[in-house]
Amino acid sequence: MLKNKESYLCLSAMLRAREPKLLNADKAARMLDASTYEEAAKLLTDCGYEDMSQMNTSEVEQVLSGHRKEIFEEIKRLSPDRMIPELFQMKYDYHNAKVILKAEAMESASDHLLSDAGRISPAELKSLYHEEKFSSMPGHLGKAMEEASSLLARTANPQQADFVLDKAYYAEFTEAAKQSGNAFLQGYGKLLIDCANLKSTVRTMRMGKDRDFLKDALIPGGSIGTDRILAASDKEALAALFSCSELEKAAALGAEAIDGGTLTDFERSCDNALNTYLGKAKLVSFGSEPVTAYLAAVENEITAVRMILTGRLAGIRSDVIRERLRDLYA
Repeated sequence: MLKNKESYLCLSAMLRAREPKLLNADKAARMLDASTYEEAAKLLTDCGYEDMSQMNTSEVEQVLSGHRKEIFEEIKRLSPDRMIPELFQMKYDYHNAKVILKAEAMESASDHLLSDAGRISPAELKSLYHEEKFSSMPGHLGKAMEEASSLLARTANPQQADFVLDKAYYAEFTEAAKQSGNAFLQGYGKLLIDCANLKSTVRTMRMGKDRDFLKDALIPGGSIGTDRILAASDKEALAALFSCSELEKAAALGAEAIDGGTLTDFERSCDNALNTYLGKAKLVSFGSEPVTAYLAAVENEITAVRMILTGRLAGIRSDVIRERLRDLYA
């Protein structure tokens, strides 16, 4: 126990020292205001990235993927509990499962969409899937992939297969957070589910889909039960359901989006609510909270970097990119 405490103290101190190098709002603004893409990309070297000023979109994506993988592997080596970095790796396993199933169903090549940031490499996951060695996959992934594959074969409906994998991902995340005994991680898991459910409900109402469709999409385990969400008959009831919660502002924007308002503002507000929650970890000196917050901050940073650099390469105006950016942790 004492050894774990000392390890967390060292790791937390290291991550706190790194926080000033993370991309913050000021650095992001300088990237957006830079006169050229090359100038914007060079500013990232101060954040620990290699020089991407002469790279195309595909090369940028490779660098960002490698940066994420490197940080995940480093934290796993240094952390007294591998569970925390694996919580962040988990979603890439389920992403890869979706890609593999859809590629097989459509008989298309999609290796370029696979991520190597998961707990298991894409090549190994594909091999285990084709050999039907589902029990050798990590966590809930094997059972979920087997069920999703069977459902996809019967219905030819990739969306339903995605629902199966999404439910398994959040169930595994919730289970791991609960086993940790850490209230901060458990709260983060519930908020992730609440965000996913709010997004699904807004999109369902916006598209005019029925209650059965929404029932399939909703994830159990959030702070607001799926039965209460299903009982919300209109946008006002939905907004009221999330009032006095971290997602109050997002739900209000979601109500506007249902009537044809912008989804960008709504989805950005959902993500910002998660960042606000993670900001509470700054009050904790050591332990799983600083590690969780740092890994989430890195994920958020990579998303912002990708948005800015690929946007600049595509010739998208800086003000348009700025509107899409989420709040940054640093």
